[in-house]
Amino acid sequence: MAAAYVSVVLLLSVLGSASAQLSTGFYSSLCPNLLSTVKPVVQSAISSEKRMGASLLRLFFHDCFVNGCDASLLLDDTSNFTGEKTATPNQNSVRGFDVIDKIKTAVEKACPGVVSCADILAITARDAVVILGGPNWDVKLGRRDAKTASLSGANNNIPPPSSSLSNLISKFSAQGLSRQEMVALAGAHTIGQARCISFRSRIYNDTNIDSSLATARQSNCPSTSGSGDGNLAPLDLQTPTTFDNDYFKNLVNLKGLLHSDQQLFSNGSTDSLVKTYSASPSKFASDFAAAMIKMGDISPLTGSQGEIRNDCRKVN
Repeated sequence: MAAAYVSVVLLLSVLGSASAQLSTGFYSSLCPNLLSTVKPVVQSAISSEKRMGASLLRLFFHDCFVNGCDASLLLDDTSNFTGEKTATPNQNSVRGFDVIDKIKTAVEKACPGVVSCADILAITARDAVVILGGPNWDVKLGRRDAKTASLSGANNNIPPPSSSLSNLISKFSAQGLSRQEMVALAGAHTIGQARCISFRSRIYNDTNIDSSLATARQSNCPSTSGSGDGNLAPLDLQTPTTFDNDYFKNLVNLKGLLHSDQQLFSNGSTDSLVKTYSASPSKFASDFAAAMIKMGDISPLTGSQGEIRNDCRKVN
């Protein structure tokens, strides 16, 4: 009897953990063709524009860091609802919403009313990494969509490019992510582009920067605020559309584009991790995949919480 009681308690404790309700086979009977429905749309978007892979990956990060991985980021502002798209880290910056719409349309055709926008973000992030040459992992699924969003959460929880190392560590720690997971996830900056407004102070004011990189970037990013703010530069100057470990090699050579990037290798507690990843692509790949799974476990809505949105941009 006692053993039976213990097993019931253990079962309840497992069910009480939201992330434990996520599973890689969640849609195996509900929507068996889900993964094969999503990937071609992601592939098509990246074939049209290589940069989109990084943009889709970033959507997942910016979603999960605000009230968990609940697709709150995708909600548009309305006359009586304020979403997260106008938050400082997101405005004129996050992109790829039209691709998510296309994926949702395809998924709704295959399995109407079953798959959440939150899960679509999780699958899309993985697919984008794989398509650009990065590691594969099994995505845990079963998230539901939020009916609310948090502008203040987006402004406060997502670390800005001006962040110090201690600020980065505290922002990631607040989401239950370790220092090592933070450095692995930062490796997402092996792909994608940044706007001049995000690296201007780095290329004109920082001293721990390779002089040739600073000079090259200054040519397309004027020192005057408001001038050329949206001009783009690759976060990884070696292979900006290939998911590899060159980002970490750049940091070791003081060629991180963002101040927050170079903070990871600036005589601090994360230097050794950066060196490890710069020397071992396989270690970075496996740690990145594990950290993505962990980030996907942040406070999901499960069971009867939230809803399955019909349109990712608005609540039902």
